[in-house]
Amino acid sequence: MLDKVMTQTQFAELVGVSQQAISSLVGRGVLNSGDTGAVWLKHYCENLREQAAGRASMGDLDLVQERARLAKEQADRVEMQNQLARKEVAPVNLIELVLADVARKIISELDAIPVELKRNSKSISSEDLQYISNEIVKARNKAAQIELNLDDLNGYVGDSQGD
Repeated sequence: MLDKVMTQTQFAELVGVSQQAISSLVGRGVLNSGDTGAVWLKHYCENLREQAAGRASMGDLDLVQERARLAKEQADRVEMQNQLARKEVAPVNLIELVLADVARKIISELDAIPVELKRNSKSISSEDLQYISNEIVKARNKAAQIELNLDDLNGYVGDSQGD
C-alpha cells in the first residue's frame, strides 16, 4: 500500500488526521501530489519532527514566533515587576490620588492667602484683596482644566530615566 500513490483521504486515514490537514500539507509543499505513500509518510514524519523541535510552521501557528512572543511578554512582565519593586513606576490610579491630595492642600493654602492678608495687614485695600482673590481663582481654574494625557508624558519619562 505505501509503495503506491495514495489519495489524501487514504493517507489521512493511515496517519489518523483529517483529509483537510493533509490537503493543507500538500498546499504548503510538505507533501507533493503524485508521491507514493512511503514518501508522504517520510515527509509527514519529518514535518512532525520539525514542528516538535519548534523549527517548522504549523500553518497559521509558528511555534518559533509564538515562543519568542511569549518570552518577550514574560520579560516585559518581569521588567515591570522590577520597576514597581524599585519604585520607578506606579499605577496611574495611585498617581491620580496623590495628585488630587496635593491639589487639595495647595488650594486650601491659596484660599487662605486673602484671609491672612486681611487679618495681618492694616494697609491692604479691599481692591488689592479682590485682585489677589481673582488671581487665585484664575490659577485654580487653570489647574482644574489640566487633563492628564499619557502620550504627553513620554518626553518626561525618557528625560527622567538614568537620573
